[in-house]
Amino acid sequence: MRAKDAIKAFADIAGVNINGNNPWDIQVYNQRFYDRLLMDGSLGLGESYMDGWWDCEQLDEFICRLMRVALRLREPLFMLKHPQILRSLPLFLKKSHMAASKASDELRNVSYHYDLGNDLFEAMLDKRMVYSCGYWRNASSLDEAQEAKLDLICRKIHLQPGMRVLDIGCGWGSFLKYASEHYGIQGVGITLAENQVELARKLCAGLPIEIRLQNYRDLAEKFDRIVSVGMFEHVRPENYSTYMTLVAKCLTQDGLTLLHTIGSRGRFNSGQSWHEKYIFPGGMLPLRKEIAKAAFPFLKILDWHVFGEEGEVRPHDYYRTLMVWYNNFKRNWTKISENYQDKAEGKFYRMWKYYLLSCAGSFRAGASPLWQIVLSKCEYPRIYTPVR
Repeated sequence: MRAKDAIKAFADIAGVNINGNNPWDIQVYNQRFYDRLLMDGSLGLGESYMDGWWDCEQLDEFICRLMRVALRLREPLFMLKHPQILRSLPLFLKKSHMAASKASDELRNVSYHYDLGNDLFEAMLDKRMVYSCGYWRNASSLDEAQEAKLDLICRKIHLQPGMRVLDIGCGWGSFLKYASEHYGIQGVGITLAENQVELARKLCAGLPIEIRLQNYRDLAEKFDRIVSVGMFEHVRPENYSTYMTLVAKCLTQDGLTLLHTIGSRGRFNSGQSWHEKYIFPGGMLPLRKEIAKAAFPFLKILDWHVFGEEGEVRPHDYYRTLMVWYNNFKRNWTKISENYQDKAEGKFYRMWKYYLLSCAGSFRAGASPLWQIVLSKCEYPRIYTPVR
């Protein structure tokens, strides 16, 4: 019973009762769950959920409670107060691995997720098909939050009519379409997902926007503005300098670039996670110091906006975004389910549900910040007033 005792010790500190009556309590149906979780950590937790070994009525809150404890494991006083948690440390002390990624890996990894099917994302996202965190400061719906985010980016990089704008990892073209309609820009969007290219070209038809199937490494042209929204999480640390060098080379002398990315407060488990295996292969969240170091020789940081840390008491913007995505997915599942029954060994619904709600719980716990960073070329410094 050693594994069960270790898991229970951790759960008790998190305020989670195994087979309890609270909506965030875990209901265990297979006793092999405890050994699997202690052996495989977060990977085992997600895989055993896909297999139906356990369930939870309020999965996002369950994950939130676990993450709040995990975030405190580096605090000596917390460990002294809860010595029983030492039995659970194998959950977080997995063997480290960080294989360098190549352009061919990036193509395969991006296609794995973003080419799942446009119908899936149409069923889940807002009307503009924005697959990144919304800005909920003054919004009451997902459509409003996403348009507020798009406009915020436009204002931060001081868009003017006629500017040539590059979107690295453009998705379905939502940002360029909005910027062209409201600010009169000309745009180039690049992505490695063929399904995105096909639909983005349809959505942007009639506008001065070119959508390409292209790797950012192959760019060799100038732009007045460059944005990247939700793509940097796929770049990986060994390629951050390559990315920053390329952006600097492609910017005009007085150009601006904006990087919108999820960040990491620290890598507690550097072994393969469930999310890396099933959702975003090759993905890794950047640390603040890694971005600053990579940018320093080429770009000057003008503004670093942390969403949800502006003195307001409100849920994390990404938590709210993910919960709407989940509710949309759940509501529309019957319309698209026949296209996904053979994926992930027939467990696609539980896999996608776990993805959305586990991410929501993690953001609610404060495990990952959301950053928008404005940069310019170092040799052309400017006075910049932050926009919120």
